[in-house]
Amino acid sequence: MIKKQSRNLLRKKRHARVRSKISGTASCPRLNVFRSNTNIYAQIIDDVAGVTLVSASTMEKALELKSANIAAATTIGKLIAERALEKGITNVVFDRGGYIYHGRIKALAEAAREAGLQF
Repeated sequence: MIKKQSRNLLRKKRHARVRSKISGTASCPRLNVFRSNTNIYAQIIDDVAGVTLVSASTMEKALELKSANIAAATTIGKLIAERALEKGITNVVFDRGGYIYHGRIKALAEAAREAGLQF
């Protein structure tokens, strides 16, 4: 009988494949997205220094978001872009974390673009 691999394991394989090709630098950091069933997280990372420059998530108490739906992803996308622009970050490379570019991931990316990030 063929055993089916878990979706998260397959996602991690895709993410490793993508990460072998993209990396964040000081001039063009990486916008990383992670989504769980209950929350969505975004970080802007300088991989050369190994430092998270900016982060936003639905876990923040100030936002009071109860779920990780498309509306919450849009809010997080706008928030991460605003925080990045405050720190002088305009260009990023988008790391979708092994997820398909659809739904919440797409909503977050498009909201970040509309708020001023370029990728």
